[in-house]
Amino acid sequence: MSLIVMKFGGSSVGTTERMSRVAQRIVDKKLQGDRVVVVVSAMGDTTDDLIDKASEINANPPAREMDMLLTTGEQISVALLSMAIHKLGHGAKSYTGWQAGIVTEATHGKAKISDISPERIFAALDDGNIVIVAGFQGMSETGEITTLGRGGSDTTAVALAAALKADMCEIYTDVDGIYSTDPRIVKCARKLDEISYDEMLELAHLGAAVLHPRAVEYAKHNKVNLVVRSSFTNNEGTLVREEAEMEQGIVVRGIAADKNVARISVLGVEDTPGVLADMFGALARNDINVDIIVQSGVQDGGADFSFTVSVADRQKALDVLASIKSEVPYREATFEEGLVKVSIVGAGMVSNPGVAAQMFEAISDVGVNIKMVSTSEIKVSCVIAAEPLQDVIRALHTAFGLDTADTAFVGGPSERR
Repeated sequence: MSLIVMKFGGSSVGTTERMSRVAQRIVDKKLQGDRVVVVVSAMGDTTDDLIDKASEINANPPAREMDMLLTTGEQISVALLSMAIHKLGHGAKSYTGWQAGIVTEATHGKAKISDISPERIFAALDDGNIVIVAGFQGMSETGEITTLGRGGSDTTAVALAAALKADMCEIYTDVDGIYSTDPRIVKCARKLDEISYDEMLELAHLGAAVLHPRAVEYAKHNKVNLVVRSSFTNNEGTLVREEAEMEQGIVVRGIAADKNVARISVLGVEDTPGVLADMFGALARNDINVDIIVQSGVQDGGADFSFTVSVADRQKALDVLASIKSEVPYREATFEEGLVKVSIVGAGMVSNPGVAAQMFEAISDVGVNIKMVSTSEIKVSCVIAAEPLQDVIRALHTAFGLDTADTAFVGGPSERR
């Protein structure tokens, strides 16, 4: 008897009709002889609606109270799904994250899972129940309710699969697998039968929304068998594994885009040892993640630097730079928004020279300037203006031979969490 963890996102359970369809799918899995643990997100736009209500009450609500509020969305989902399964004649028990034994750091809004005590889940399974766990939430060691941040339900599912030593973790979404790029942009995108943890982790970090980076990291670290598949069809999904079989002639496996990019330029920085350490150390101490860093040259003893941060961190980063100007002198700091980072990813890039040049040429052919570049063994990223993004993605997809004769399946609205 296999133990399977199934995760359903917000669009999969967005209506009571969809909830009933998911319940039948779960029951079908149990009737195959499997023990089943289900992780569920809040229904549809519930979380966004709760955030809007909070902002109407208080434009800057306490993080603790936001966690108290937002966790209610998943609690509604697990209770309703349990009721739907009972209606089909099968036993089910629903649990909040903390009832399921999920212990997190004491950080509201973006806590990380530190431990899982699955005894209660195993007891319910041993009694013949389907177990349903609220995603996105847990409890700190001091008894505070916490949330895991966006993508938290994916992380909950993979972490539970690791703790339970599950045979498989299935992530159900509105597309029937992982595609070479967003199938809403490129209808002829290539569906991947399998992809490596490393490739998927790069794509997730670079903006591909199908899996959250923390979930992929957890799967890689714990060797969790992970499958992404559609909640609307029975099509075979995409297996995420340690080493994926490479398709003949396909060097680039995926194209991703991150629209949450702002560029900050610091001009006339004194060119002395330790200056960069002081500057970026201050940004790190203020929890600002810096992505691409470029030094554009040194003139008259002063260096110019540019780096990217998330749009949400742009003003905070400028404030930090202003606060250290007396310690790290510079002439001025400027910013630019309306940017995106478009990236190509593929393990085959390691042994195939010229991939970056091919990418630059494809972008140039669309008439787009490249503002910044970052590379690693299996990816190349370019920062460009946001407006021509879709044209650039289509051009790259064609240039690297990823177009197919098939039309990608998209079965519903995009996942909220």
